[in-house]
Amino acid sequence: MIMCVKPTKKLTGRLSVPGDKSISHRAVMIGALAEGDTVVKGFLPGEDCLSTVNCMRALGIPVTASAEDELVVCGKGLYGLREPEDVLNVNNSGTTIRLLSGILAGQDFTTVLTGDASIRKRPMKRVTGPLKEMGAVILGRAEGELAPLTIRGGNLRAIRYESPVSSAQVKSAVLLAGLFATGCTEVVEPAPSRDHTEIMLQAFGAKIETGSNYVRLESEPVLQGQEVIVPGDISSAAFLMTAALIVPQGRLVIDDVGLNRTRSGIIEVLQAMGAKIEISNVALAAGEKRGTITVESSSLRGVSVGGEMIPRLIDEIPVLAVAALFASGVTEIRDAAELKVKESNRISAMAEGITRLGGRVEELPDGLRIYGGYKLKGARCQSHHDHRIAMAFAVAALQADGETCIEDAEAINISYPGFMEVIESLKD
Repeated sequence: MIMCVKPTKKLTGRLSVPGDKSISHRAVMIGALAEGDTVVKGFLPGEDCLSTVNCMRALGIPVTASAEDELVVCGKGLYGLREPEDVLNVNNSGTTIRLLSGILAGQDFTTVLTGDASIRKRPMKRVTGPLKEMGAVILGRAEGELAPLTIRGGNLRAIRYESPVSSAQVKSAVLLAGLFATGCTEVVEPAPSRDHTEIMLQAFGAKIETGSNYVRLESEPVLQGQEVIVPGDISSAAFLMTAALIVPQGRLVIDDVGLNRTRSGIIEVLQAMGAKIEISNVALAAGEKRGTITVESSSLRGVSVGGEMIPRLIDEIPVLAVAALFASGVTEIRDAAELKVKESNRISAMAEGITRLGGRVEELPDGLRIYGGYKLKGARCQSHHDHRIAMAFAVAALQADGETCIEDAEAINISYPGFMEVIESLKD
């Protein structure tokens, strides 16, 4: 699908964004391992999260939709999953294949996991490596580096794993496997990654200890089904926030957005750039912070971003690059080589699209150097089948001369179904 976007001078309104993708995935998986029903309200019915639902159903877990954004997961306990009758297909969902690998490592049966062409290129050894250390038998292409993966689980032992990268997916896979391991499982990271897994496990009854850069988990807890109210996804909100910042008459109020400290880096960086952003109505539910974000058109300035900030905004870097196009001076993003192994190589994809739009950018080995102040012109951009790349260029198009057309824009349905309809409604 080709999506064409025209510029606008105005973007105003009050709205909510779809539920947090990371929390939606985890609510279904952990709910399946709990005793009794888990009701998930605010579930993101995007393609990635539905892949998780379909995989859990194939593993014998009843999951029913009581509304478009509400699910009931009938948990069967830690050992209630059954061997699937067919290969599990995660489609384009990296979260599904990596976190589910951790759960399957603890099961006393064999499962085969695969996905689309993008998934079959993404690195898996960062997950399969520690799971093998714990005792799982895992086979895959390139010695377990690439899917399809065959996992024979059971008889796991706890490990202390020092991860070379700060990755919530790696940490979560090891912790989920640790539910089934003998002993106390510990994960140490170079810098804290998002902590939704440990927050949710604790809410469901697991015994967890957390420090500045480590997590310890005791094995074989009895998890109890819960009501999970999913906040709005800050990654989705970031695209709307940036759109309001760069449009001359922009003012948006976004309600009930997740403000988890490991995810709020985008707000801090935009504020450092001069963005007018206010947070109000802050509340806490099951350990997850949420609130209302108000953002207005602002004069932005370039900044340098790197180090421990990167894990806190890794998914928002494409739209941060768009904000940088409209900032005075230079913005440099470093220490973000992880972007090369997302749904696309997001460093190259953003550099390519920015150049097509008439911006000035330098592709770095671990990031981007973006020069603000260049007038953008409408162009044809490739999404590379990546939802965040497609949305980033849609936001940039709001302040480009002429029409911008984005190829393979259906990828947006992975995280924000109806995104462009929302943008169009805010132009009035």
